[in-house]
Amino acid sequence: MFAVCVSFDIHRQWCDAFLERMREQARTSLDLEPGCLRFDVWSDRDSPTTVFLYEIYADAAAFDTHLESAHFKAFDAAVAGMVAAKSVVTYDRPIAS
Repeated sequence: MFAVCVSFDIHRQWCDAFLERMREQARTSLDLEPGCLRFDVWSDRDSPTTVFLYEIYADAAAFDTHLESAHFKAFDAAVAGMVAAKSVVTYDRPIAS
């Protein structure tokens, strides 16, 4: 298993548009990528410009496939101007489940 945690800081005026595209990206990833096992999108009512992703892939290769997919590249290009900051952290050693 391979876990990916992504935090976005979205420009306030783009929050709704970003979330719409992000929900579509999550659905598409789960539907089209056999190695994408989970794709959760979270927000905090006290910080509406912050969006957190929790993704689980079968392995690092499945995540690499995700990054190379046409739907990811299209999403990434579409939201680039909406994002003020982004951080990505990956985990590849489960300790307990």
